[in-house]
Amino acid sequence: MDKDTIEILENLATIKDAITDEIGKVIVGQDAVIEQFLIALFAGGHCLLEGVPGLAKTLLISTMSKALSLSFSRIQFTPDLMPSDITGTDILAENKATGKRYFEFIKGPVFANIILADEINRTPPKTQSALLQAMQEYQVTAGNQTFELAKPFLVFATQNPIEQEGTYPLPEAQLDRFMFNITIDYPSYEEEKQIVQRTTGGSASSVKPVLSVDKILAAQQAIRQIPVSDHVLDFAVSLARSTRPHSPQTPELVNKWVNWGAGPRASQYLVLAAKTRAALHNRLTPSEEDVIQVATIVLQHRVLISFAAEAEGLHAKDVIDKIIASKNK
Repeated sequence: MDKDTIEILENLATIKDAITDEIGKVIVGQDAVIEQFLIALFAGGHCLLEGVPGLAKTLLISTMSKALSLSFSRIQFTPDLMPSDITGTDILAENKATGKRYFEFIKGPVFANIILADEINRTPPKTQSALLQAMQEYQVTAGNQTFELAKPFLVFATQNPIEQEGTYPLPEAQLDRFMFNITIDYPSYEEEKQIVQRTTGGSASSVKPVLSVDKILAAQQAIRQIPVSDHVLDFAVSLARSTRPHSPQTPELVNKWVNWGAGPRASQYLVLAAKTRAALHNRLTPSEEDVIQVATIVLQHRVLISFAAEAEGLHAKDVIDKIIASKNK
């Protein structure tokens, strides 16, 4: 790594604290979730969020966009939402000087740095795929024109874990495009008390930008230059492969409780997320602990558990925890 890259990485821990402080002016608690958001941002990955209504998911993401000087767009997914409602559409316009008519593309809400796709499983697969194409290719095609999306481009898609009636669950191949699956839980008693005090008063705190777009992009490039030791790389790849039934690295519990394990993209994300977490904690190389800390949110939406696991009341997270425990023996 060159001197400039090292300097960028050494400043990330300070930047993380400054961003967390700014977000803390509006959001109470959720420090672990904020760190996971920042790992996704600097790693350049998208997030699938799960949490009951009223946990300030929208407020948290919009506040983070303000602290990062990034444009923000919220899309409410409904059964009647069309792909053009996301990407944009051609309209017939007229040149006032010549009277000649032409088609002009009006950009949709996907043309922003941070997208909140609210209740993405409420809309049919055709509309879901319009957003997922943008996530994968960072561009939008309309007719015979292709438009590049401004970077950084980050999608936070939410799913309601309670109401499943009338939904269109994302297929496993589409779930795999999300780097993280983050669960947002209820606040503690003291945090909820503080939330009520803040939101029922008359004053509101303003958030100041902490980081520019250019610095975010520079940090994303710097993180990819972080070296990874062979034993950490082996640990990450072995951990991902351990989720696959009947693989040489697979514990017996996986053969019993898992129908389908994580693919190679999980290994990539484990290493990239571990690099980013290390940088945010002022370290220039990741450890096995960094991999363990991001393992659940990287793997839990990529592991399809069996009926036997469900019958025992287990979730994908429980199986992953047992796999990690078996690796640490």
